[in-house]
Amino acid sequence: MMEHIAAIALGLLLDRMIGDPPNWPHPVRWIGSLIVKLTAQWNRGPSTFRNGFLLVGTISLTTVGLVAGLVYFAYTMHWGVGIAVEALLIASGLSQKSLRQAAEEVHEPLLNKDFQLARQKLSWIVGRDTEGLGESEITRGVVETVSENTSDGVTAPLFWAFLLGAPGLWLYKAVNTCDSMVGYKNEEFMQFGYASARLDDVLNLIPSRITGLLILLTTKNEQSVGLRRRLSLWVRDARKHPSPNSGWLEAATAIQLGVELGGVNTYKGIRSVRARMGAPIVPLEARHIHCAIQHMHQVTMWFFILFALGGLIFEVT
Repeated sequence: MMEHIAAIALGLLLDRMIGDPPNWPHPVRWIGSLIVKLTAQWNRGPSTFRNGFLLVGTISLTTVGLVAGLVYFAYTMHWGVGIAVEALLIASGLSQKSLRQAAEEVHEPLLNKDFQLARQKLSWIVGRDTEGLGESEITRGVVETVSENTSDGVTAPLFWAFLLGAPGLWLYKAVNTCDSMVGYKNEEFMQFGYASARLDDVLNLIPSRITGLLILLTTKNEQSVGLRRRLSLWVRDARKHPSPNSGWLEAATAIQLGVELGGVNTYKGIRSVRARMGAPIVPLEARHIHCAIQHMHQVTMWFFILFALGGLIFEVT
């Protein structure tokens, strides 16, 4: 346990400082390539629903097996080698720096009132149409993305790393990558992507709620609303979201910032109305992007402290 905690701490530090250098090989790209090949073979014919389970099972077992073998071999060489290898594997599965950079790339032109460039940068990180969006809607897109991905890209992988080490983190990343590539409710993937989407929901169930609660408990509430009231609003609004997990994050962020998230989005020209969370006490502005980034870093720190203390207590008892 001590080695795993040290590896997680080092992995967090590496991800915060270095992130994902664009020219470095990344395991998610390899996982994605395998998903593309298997999808081309299996997403057809009368057995697509069954093949969807086969896809997520094959990807998960292959990924976990390779990572577990690499970590085991590294620790047999020396505990220091084991920690270093596991830390690199953990760092490559986290997204603190890349998420912050993506948000800041929208924030900078938004501050300069260069809405055209801000919309272009936003289109790189969200699936919705960005043409014609003003400051508040551009900000909403970034804040919602940072809020949701604080769990998806940081604390949920950490949760599984604390439970199962680097193999646990990469089990989560394998399922999450399957969901991001085939977990769509459209004609092409409705049957084939069902297993990936549902398993991703299950793996995110606990970490998303812990993360949302930590947003409420450890970040600044801009409107000085009492904790009991905030908890009540959080539970009420989180359940409105179509995702079983994302609402717990976006609702917490909206309540802490005193803004309203959700509303009308368009996807390839098709209008979609999402549940509104929080209340528009103040209008969404560019500054809220930095607030969301600060939430991510603060919650990540407390998430690590909480689970590291739990691991240490488990170790000594």
